[in-house]
Amino acid sequence: MALGALRPSPLVEQATEHLREQITSGVWGIGTKLPGETSLAKSLGVGRSTVREALRALAGAGLVQARQGAGVFVTATQPEQDWSTQLRQAAITDVYEVRMLVEVEAAQLAARRRTDDDLVTLNAVLAKRRDAANGTNAEFVEADTVLHAAVVAAAHNPVLTGLFTEFLPVLQRGLIDLVELLDLRSADPNHGDDGHARLVDAIARGDTEAAGGTLREELEQTLARLHAL
Repeated sequence: MALGALRPSPLVEQATEHLREQITSGVWGIGTKLPGETSLAKSLGVGRSTVREALRALAGAGLVQARQGAGVFVTATQPEQDWSTQLRQAAITDVYEVRMLVEVEAAQLAARRRTDDDLVTLNAVLAKRRDAANGTNAEFVEADTVLHAAVVAAAHNPVLTGLFTEFLPVLQRGLIDLVELLDLRSADPNHGDDGHARLVDAIARGDTEAAGGTLREELEQTLARLHAL
């Protein structure tokens, strides 16, 4: 089967894409043994090293698997999705449920571990959230998520911080839609200020139960609104 010669650069990326198309389009189904490196290199007009790198990339995407002494076989017709892609495509309710698990625990840890610098930051971002009440929905949501990020940071757990950072883009888009759809700020431009003030106060006092409970209450209310849509 002739695949068509490739342009000079970037060869590995082009080879990977051409081979991926053969798999995802069904030309090579699951269980099919791919042609050998020499045959593929000739069809694509590239060197065997380029083909080898392309096959390695396809293996990393979960599309093919090399079997020692037997060759390379197709194992899937759709590439595995990385964590960021899964988040972008996930329902906001699913993301919110995981967010609740992450943030409630983070708030409790923050109440135990927060430093004086953390408290300065938390009060500063709370003030910025209040200032953002005079801005657009996007500006308000951004200020809100910055405050929540500061709470997570005060837990001093890099894994929690990393997870929340991955959530942020999806959360911000979902929250902007939620605020606009439900018109949450028409009657109260600084929607949720009391709860956020109580959260910061609980962390400052080192009250783990109040910190976790306050945040859980806020997130459960939002999740209930999302499920009602």
